[in-house]
Amino acid sequence: MDGRAVKAILFDLDNTLIETSRAGGMAISKTRELLKTSLGVDDDTASSICDTFKQKLFQESFDPSAGRSIDEVRVAHWEESIQEAVGSCSPPHTLAAQCYSLWKRSRLEFLSLSAEIRDLLRTLRGRYKLLLLTNGEALTQREKVEAVGCDEFFDAIVVGGEHAEQKPFLSIFTLCFNMLGVEAQDCIVVGDSLDTDIQGGFNAKVRATVWISSAGAALPDGSVTPDYTVPTVLDLPDILQQLIEAESSGV
Repeated sequence: MDGRAVKAILFDLDNTLIETSRAGGMAISKTRELLKTSLGVDDDTASSICDTFKQKLFQESFDPSAGRSIDEVRVAHWEESIQEAVGSCSPPHTLAAQCYSLWKRSRLEFLSLSAEIRDLLRTLRGRYKLLLLTNGEALTQREKVEAVGCDEFFDAIVVGGEHAEQKPFLSIFTLCFNMLGVEAQDCIVVGDSLDTDIQGGFNAKVRATVWISSAGAALPDGSVTPDYTVPTVLDLPDILQQLIEAESSGV
């Protein structure tokens, strides 16, 4: 770090500004109850179906040119998960569609920008340019952005799925810098993923990277090393103050 002034902050969305994992867990719980009632299965079987769906979601590689929407792909995840658990006794396609609809609707309902984070973003926007940079399928991420009301807090919102490359590739960071009219060394990157947010910031040679690690996990072997690690994005003002002091002292 060279003491240069910070002009812009690039924020990740999921599990950085909003608790996507928590909302997803609550949505899965509601869907598990639907499965138990509809299939007449016990909690273990319903939980197994949900676990299989989550695994398929984690391994998902969506190709919009394949002719199916993301909604259709995820209904198929539920249908396959049910089929794998109950075999030939599986219900019609309509239950998979009901599971997906309940899971999706519930997850969006449980997502929110907390009052504290809203206040933080308002305060920061008075001093810095703010950009939201989120990986993921375009429709899914735009639905989250709309659900939590992100637009008012950012100078720009960039969804990786709308571009040729996502984080950690340099091209999408360069796009963000150009949108804000800043250089890489004017920016800090804040996010919960070492592989995408922090590695991407490192690749782009930003002023500093801030890793949000709510569990206080140790860095994996061979991982990129963030400049700062904090349990919550609400600790960001302390880091910004440190950077201001470093700027003043010429560190």
